[in-house]
Amino acid sequence: MKRTTKVGLGLLAAWAIHDLEEVWTMSATSKAISGKLPKNAPIPAGLRRAGMSQKHVRIGIGFMALVMSTAAVLGVRSEGRAPFFRAALLAFGIHGFGHLALTAAFRQYTSGVATAPTIVIPFWLWARKELAKEGLTDLNWTTALIALSCLSLLPAVHALLYKILKE
Repeated sequence: MKRTTKVGLGLLAAWAIHDLEEVWTMSATSKAISGKLPKNAPIPAGLRRAGMSQKHVRIGIGFMALVMSTAAVLGVRSEGRAPFFRAALLAFGIHGFGHLALTAAFRQYTSGVATAPTIVIPFWLWARKELAKEGLTDLNWTTALIALSCLSLLPAVHALLYKILKE
């Protein structure tokens, strides 16, 4: 199996393992921390009061499954050269550090923090090293801008789901 194929399929596998943790824990964690968010944070009152429902979490993670599956397929097909694949990989790695920061800020368990340092970040570092052996990097303007767009998808998806589900 080609190195780039392993990285592409690995991204989907690492994401799936990480998001299983989130499926199991995000609703309860969001309820526990939503009231602790800064008062000026643009969070709807219902979300601030009750956190995300399990239905909200499942649909949101399902949407991100489409994004990550697309990235993985593009990664395999392009042998790691697709900018969207490399941007998704970069966003995945950076978001792992976000889980650690969120947990430190709230000084309690937050959804995804168990697999961020054990799956997400180690996979990202390994994948970057493997792609570098092929002369590929995720550190350029194109992938950085796409990665920022990917990271901004998360709050946008949650806001849209909140409006649609009216929970």
